[in-house]
Amino acid sequence: MSTLFNNYARRPVHLVKGEGTVVEDADGKKYLDFTSGIAVVSLGHAHPAIVNAIQVQSEKLWHVSNLFESPEQEKLAASLIKDTHFAHAFFCNSGAEANEAAIKLARKHTGKSTIITFDQSFHGRTFGAMAATGQDKIKQGFGPMLDTFKTVPFNDPGALEAVIGDDVAAIMLEVIQGEGGIHAVTPEFATVISDICKSKGILCIVDEVQTGIGRTGTRYAYEQSGLKPDIMTLAKGLGGGFPIGAMLGTAELFDSFGPGTHGTTFGGNPLAVAVAQTVVDHVFEEGFLKEVNEKSNALIRKLKVSLSPDQYDIRGQGLLIGIDCKEDVAPFIRQAEEAGLLVVQAGTDVIRLLPPLTVTEEEIDQAVDVLTSILLVPTTI
Repeated sequence: MSTLFNNYARRPVHLVKGEGTVVEDADGKKYLDFTSGIAVVSLGHAHPAIVNAIQVQSEKLWHVSNLFESPEQEKLAASLIKDTHFAHAFFCNSGAEANEAAIKLARKHTGKSTIITFDQSFHGRTFGAMAATGQDKIKQGFGPMLDTFKTVPFNDPGALEAVIGDDVAAIMLEVIQGEGGIHAVTPEFATVISDICKSKGILCIVDEVQTGIGRTGTRYAYEQSGLKPDIMTLAKGLGGGFPIGAMLGTAELFDSFGPGTHGTTFGGNPLAVAVAQTVVDHVFEEGFLKEVNEKSNALIRKLKVSLSPDQYDIRGQGLLIGIDCKEDVAPFIRQAEEAGLLVVQAGTDVIRLLPPLTVTEEEIDQAVDVLTSILLVPTTI
């Protein structure tokens, strides 16, 4: 019996090292990693710039309390809010922590308690974030949830309007539901959300834990949606593999998060900030994001050419791509692994592709070949 709790359905593969998109297991078998640690390893495994940032910072400071000033946090915050409508940042350790901070800030600022979320959303596994999540399987066995969350169907204006009341503090959503099946907010629904928030004094929280930091081809996915969130959360790709989360907010929210209202011991520690700054410096370069979009276009085009649209629906943005197989994809995930390609599910019917943003076109071709072979459709590119 394992000395670990059994809360993960672990695959029988022990990965021991990686470089770029390629990882290797304990038996020496190599794989193309199109999971990126679930949208985390944004610059690939063991990127030289990240390795150097860790080495340099580790010889200075690993940790100091947030009781002390941090010019490094100030610099990273400035990089994240540059050319946006956001004004301030709070750093933590994960996406769930960032979402908990967002929930607290929304309630503190508005003095209201209800937050509206959406079916098939995923916001984390801490108690508040779990209550916000619109998937029953995440909540089973934990007793009554916090009753100040209302969950309604995604992209359904009527359902949203029906639950708007005087007690609503915020509407919280993912621009693209990653865990929920790669479903994007429609332009029409984004307009409805924006109009409701503006007319009712309700805050808009956008969870970009999975979609942020270049994953969808722009710095942040909301930039493609028509939404202008009051609060945005980040994690995953921000640290390129090192744990860090962030919450960004507008200037109007500043006074609602004064000393003592929220905090973290490890959040924004010097090692995490040094790595995140390195990631942001690379990803936010215009040329880098241009390449992400070119790779995205190539991957989507090749998948659509290879897979029958009558049988498969290809959707997503940037390098967050879903293949809706209209059947349980668990067997396909296993077959891909056996063929040397690591992918992950989104819901039960969707194969989710999350390669590093540094993936090469040759690696994209290799991945498409594996996918088309296991989906029993000949490659015609």
